[in-house]
Amino acid sequence: MPVRLDAPCVTLVAAAGRGVRGGRYARLMLRSVILAASRSSQVERLVATAPFTRDVVRRFVAGAGTDDALRATRELVADGQAVTLDHLGEDTVTPEQANATRDEYLKLLRLLGAASLTPAAEVSVKLSALGQMFDEQLAYDNARAICVAADAAGTTVTLDMEDHTTTDSTLDILARLRKDFPSTGAVLQAYLRRTESDCRELAAAGSRVRLCKGAYKEPESVAYQSAREVDKSYVRCLNVLMSGDGYPMLATHDPRLIAIGEDRARWFDRGPDRFEFQMLYGIRPEEQQRLVGEGYTVRTYVPYGDQWYGYLMRRLAERPANLAFFGRALISKK
Repeated sequence: MPVRLDAPCVTLVAAAGRGVRGGRYARLMLRSVILAASRSSQVERLVATAPFTRDVVRRFVAGAGTDDALRATRELVADGQAVTLDHLGEDTVTPEQANATRDEYLKLLRLLGAASLTPAAEVSVKLSALGQMFDEQLAYDNARAICVAADAAGTTVTLDMEDHTTTDSTLDILARLRKDFPSTGAVLQAYLRRTESDCRELAAAGSRVRLCKGAYKEPESVAYQSAREVDKSYVRCLNVLMSGDGYPMLATHDPRLIAIGEDRARWFDRGPDRFEFQMLYGIRPEEQQRLVGEGYTVRTYVPYGDQWYGYLMRRLAERPANLAFFGRALISKK
């Protein structure tokens, strides 16, 4: 029997069929619909129990457990890529949940080191999953424990960035961690109006900075709203990072921005060991291999864990072209 769709899902599928080929208004509408669905428990239950879900999620998420994360890492490293692993989970509301997330990362790092998958593999950490929303000191303590474990395993940590209300807190914790762990990576989001200034602050020697577009719904007062404005900001920020003394990590799947990154690397005389491209697991794997074949460092962002729904929906909102794949699976009888 076909899956029964409620109103939000009908809207989503219709958008998948039409919006990805539409203009700017269609894309903005599509993004708003998906972000709204990401906050709907009703849609989450529907998607989580639908028969198509396993195949869809498998494309974008390595799996539910640590073994799945290790398997995906081995495959990518064997193909010449670097990896950053993210244990999914943002709705942390108790110290016990925060500590459980910390312990999962400690276990993961221990296993990565034992399997000789470091330093090619590092980890990405959301501070909200470590208690940031209710106890900033706890989040710092947990992040520091993860940095200690990463250092022991021969690798490092990157702090993911979330919505704009956490930016200052995240950068403050980053500064504290870098006193003892200077290789701790930062993430900056080009759609925020403040990011060009943040890039100037963080483009110092030894500073690892991942530049992405951003995937959270933000008000116009703090974030650019149109794709054109976000792209222009990305290029300005890219130029700041490439002209600085740090280590830029260009997180994008956009062919134009990848080409600009390649051009700017040549312009600023940056060899393949002085910057890298980053892409999401399951998105544009052929392009990832092309860049590896041309000598660039490509790091794949590999999420794993059972809290995949919010992550997946934000990825679809970030790149509407992925909706066609998701929409076809959603209405499938398989």
